[in-house]
Amino acid sequence: MHASTSASTPVAAHSQPPRSLRWRVVDIVVAAVLGVAIGLVFWAWNTVGGTWFVAMDGLTPGLGGIAVGIWLIGGVIGGLVIRKPGAALLVEVIAALVSMLIGNVWGVSTLFSGIVQGLGAELVFAIFLYRRFTLPVAMLAGVGAAVGAWVFELFYGSSPNILKTLEFNVIYLVSLAVSGALLAGLVGWFAVRGLAATGALNRFAVGREARREV
Repeated sequence: MHASTSASTPVAAHSQPPRSLRWRVVDIVVAAVLGVAIGLVFWAWNTVGGTWFVAMDGLTPGLGGIAVGIWLIGGVIGGLVIRKPGAALLVEVIAALVSMLIGNVWGVSTLFSGIVQGLGAELVFAIFLYRRFTLPVAMLAGVGAAVGAWVFELFYGSSPNILKTLEFNVIYLVSLAVSGALLAGLVGWFAVRGLAATGALNRFAVGREARREV
């Protein structure tokens, strides 16, 4: 009897059903709420981040990318909270749309940026099969969003960055990546953890993880 019991134990331990990647109504609602809230953050950052960008770019051309990270945070937070395919892209795009509709100097390019930045973060979560949501993964998602922004700006607009020097583009890529890792990845991860600790995300895996840690 002991042999039978011990043999069945590992089977039971691994018999949990796989986590569903299908979207629920609550996922859609929360994605919309997060997108709007982060869009307001984007709008507020347009002045602060824009000023910081110009100042750093004046110091060293390309270094302005260090200020961009907050504009990349939507995809990171969306992916960490909802943990479903398309969540990072959807939240970043909604946030960009809100920022554009409220009004900024970049107009419709804000939405295009949101799409490529969301895709960059989305790709990182997809690489990990939407199963790993640790701090390193969040920071990589921020870097992914940054690379998306870099590629977009390399070719978009009346004065794309491809027309600028190699030195500028290398400095810009590195500064974007650092900003994405820290201001989007690190800040986004702690923001989600803080939100989960309040109980607001109890219907999501991140909320259940927060309760287990208490």
